[in-house]
Amino acid sequence: MKSASTATLSTAPLATTTKVTSQGVLRPALVLFVGLTVLCGVIYPLAVTGIGKVAFPEQAAGSLIVQNGKLIGSRLIGQEFSAPNYFWGRLSATSPMPYNAQSSGGSNFGPSNPALMDAVKGRVDALKAADPGNTLPIPVDLVTASASGLDPEISLAAAYYQAGRIARERKLNVDTVRSLIDSLKLERSLGFLGEPRVNVMALNLALDR
Repeated sequence: MKSASTATLSTAPLATTTKVTSQGVLRPALVLFVGLTVLCGVIYPLAVTGIGKVAFPEQAAGSLIVQNGKLIGSRLIGQEFSAPNYFWGRLSATSPMPYNAQSSGGSNFGPSNPALMDAVKGRVDALKAADPGNTLPIPVDLVTASASGLDPEISLAAAYYQAGRIARERKLNVDTVRSLIDSLKLERSLGFLGEPRVNVMALNLALDR
């Protein structure tokens, strides 16, 4: 008896290689690029700007201060006051001029740096020379610069320290000046962030009025 074995051959088709063309890669990349550009560069900025103008119209416009139709500053950026009949703000480490918004930045001097000691000593001497009879402790924010160099506000202690000098220079009662400070006091943000403070520009504008 004759036996035979049958070999079975695979008839499955051979795998075909997919050819990747530059057009197949470029098109989705271009679509993704355009889509993200429109989303992040147009839609998102417009949405944030619109929400800001509705929810915080003054802040979104730069918190600008206009007096008699003339722009005189912003509540967000300090200005230099050196006359004895005005409140003085924090030191500014910006250059080439104080409170220069284009070069915001702190001095970054460490507590043992001689340059910091010289700056503090100079401001202490200026404060004492302007008000020699003042025996109150000098608040630290009157003799040091802020982190941004643009800080428009001072602590209540810093404002009260200067009340006597302001009252003398403007022929006012010191209690009147202190009441003015209290009327413009800014409370802690959200009730717990930061410390009570006062805007120097707002104080000086109120004095002139």
